[in-house]
Amino acid sequence: MAKKTKQRGLGRGLSALMADVSEDNNNNTSDPKSPDILVPIEKVQPNPDQPRRIFDEEKLQELASSIREKGVIQPLIVRKHPELEDNYEIVAGERRWRASQIAQRHNIPVLVREFTNTEVLEVAIIENVQRADLNAMDEALGYNQLMDKFGHTQEKLAEVLGKSRSHIANSVRLLNLPNEVQTYVREDRLSAGHARALIPAGDPASLARQIIKKGLSVRDAEKIAKSAQAEGAVKKARLKTQPTKDADTKALEGDLTANLGMKVSLNHKPGQEKGQLVISYDSFDQLDTICGILSKSH
Repeated sequence: MAKKTKQRGLGRGLSALMADVSEDNNNNTSDPKSPDILVPIEKVQPNPDQPRRIFDEEKLQELASSIREKGVIQPLIVRKHPELEDNYEIVAGERRWRASQIAQRHNIPVLVREFTNTEVLEVAIIENVQRADLNAMDEALGYNQLMDKFGHTQEKLAEVLGKSRSHIANSVRLLNLPNEVQTYVREDRLSAGHARALIPAGDPASLARQIIKKGLSVRDAEKIAKSAQAEGAVKKARLKTQPTKDADTKALEGDLTANLGMKVSLNHKPGQEKGQLVISYDSFDQLDTICGILSKSH
């Protein structure tokens, strides 16, 4: 029979929610909380909106070994299941639930709390970003969700989570990277330091592949990213200084290209009667053709 839990106010702030999970991430503490109840493991269901989808199998096996020997030291935080009678939904502690199944535990300790659907998601995100083994991209996504979904500022997150504001800001900036680069970070092929160096680059995906292939350090990554950024700035400056060709010039280029069967570019200097005519050839045969045409003209 479940013990009746103390009524708690809803709509709590981030600091109050943190109190529910602050001790929930260390399974080896010497001062475990007393559970409200022990419940059959089959009566506990995972949160379908759990932001974390990937659980390291090797670490789950390690935790399962610990649970076989010592049991579940820290109880899971749960709420009454919104749909299944006499069941509970995990708010925090899904890793322990999964590891307990591997360890073939029949009953697990839980702390029963009252949470709204919004608070369940918020606590799940907080629990994830507190974990030391969370990869940099999932950490960034967690911070971003806390700000977008719940209106928390970087300053508030830094204060409550014990992080610096610059750490949170730099973390969230990783979400500006292309999906390819984000995947490299999730797969631990790139570190967060490598990824941060690529943020201002014009083609971060190409640079990321180069870093991985050559096994470059973060400092080397910063150097090639700055170099690529400088080259990109020079190219943009050149494009800006190049005059836009008028319709007549483009038409003449098209006619010459069609007649020669080779790309022709006219670079006429505005206000002057001189310029350049550039013919691009793809083979020596085309070069011979050009030479033949020029020879005949003499």
